[in-house]
Amino acid sequence: MIEVKNVTKRYGSTIAVDDISFDVKDGEVVGFLGPNGAGKSTTMNMITGFIEPSCGQIIVNGNDISKKPKKAKMDIGYMPENVPLYYELTAKEFVTYMAELKMVKRNVRKQQVQEVLKEVGLQEVQNKLIRNLSRGYKQRVSMAGALIGNPDVIILDEPTVGLDPKQITEIRSLIKKLGQKHTVILSTHILSEVSQICERVIIINKGKIIAIDSPENLEKATKEQNSISITVEDPKDNMKNLKEKISEIDNIELKRDNNDGTKQYIITSSPDVDLRKKLFEILPKEEIVIFELKKTETTLEDAFIKIIDKAKGTEPKRKVENKKAQDSSKDVATKEKNISEERKNKENKKNTEKEEKK
Repeated sequence: MIEVKNVTKRYGSTIAVDDISFDVKDGEVVGFLGPNGAGKSTTMNMITGFIEPSCGQIIVNGNDISKKPKKAKMDIGYMPENVPLYYELTAKEFVTYMAELKMVKRNVRKQQVQEVLKEVGLQEVQNKLIRNLSRGYKQRVSMAGALIGNPDVIILDEPTVGLDPKQITEIRSLIKKLGQKHTVILSTHILSEVSQICERVIIINKGKIIAIDSPENLEKATKEQNSISITVEDPKDNMKNLKEKISEIDNIELKRDNNDGTKQYIITSSPDVDLRKKLFEILPKEEIVIFELKKTETTLEDAFIKIIDKAKGTEPKRKVENKKAQDSSKDVATKEKNISEERKNKENKKNTEKEEKK
């Protein structure tokens, strides 16, 4: 459905996107993640045809976005982050206007507008001015504008930004529904959203793709330890000797003394060891009563942070060394300049004194 091949975008000497390649399959919901300034919006703007790549190729549904822009853009619906709307129009008027721009045939235009308004839940407010709608409804109007014309690809840039928890849940459910009929690319900073909605995740950092996989696989790949949270009643304080009884335990950390006399611990082991069965077996023998035991899971947010940190750690040392060399040369140049100025000042002072004596 979407193929991005060796795409680079330069702004003068700055490289915003650096030789990236990925594909999005028909009917797939993909999360596009990265820190601020990573190149997400630039990439999405290139896919939609808003800006041209400096080099490389983007193919949408078999059409090269640079060579056949009209055909490619007909298959794309784009919802930008900042919700660009005409506030003096009603919701229905705005969606109708978008239908005209997308050259939806006149004989089916009214029907399509009503279908889209129904799909995004705007029927009850369709005749209200957009300026009088809540932030959540404005997001829906923007999404309706992206959906009109029934494009195969929907690109959503931060669709839940600025919404309250109820509105976020509603928009999230709407995106799930869209994934049943469309190919969806979703850019967001809310990583729990990606875990719930997306089948695959693409992570970009400093203009380069650094990871492509399912949320589950990324979480597993970045997991360094198994961790168990356990709340126990331990009147004889036998938890301190538990490592002697279970050799697979790497660490036991007391997290909290509860008011009811119980204590919460975090017990860690290597990723390939699951301690739960042994804990259920050993603790009763040590007169330790288990109140709660649960395995703590690595989240996509944990995985994202580790992947970004790892990417930072693998940057060439040459850059750092070059920077030090530049800084050093700057210091030398500054010192030389100061010495030169001091000499000039001394010479000027001597000349002034001679003139005064004369």
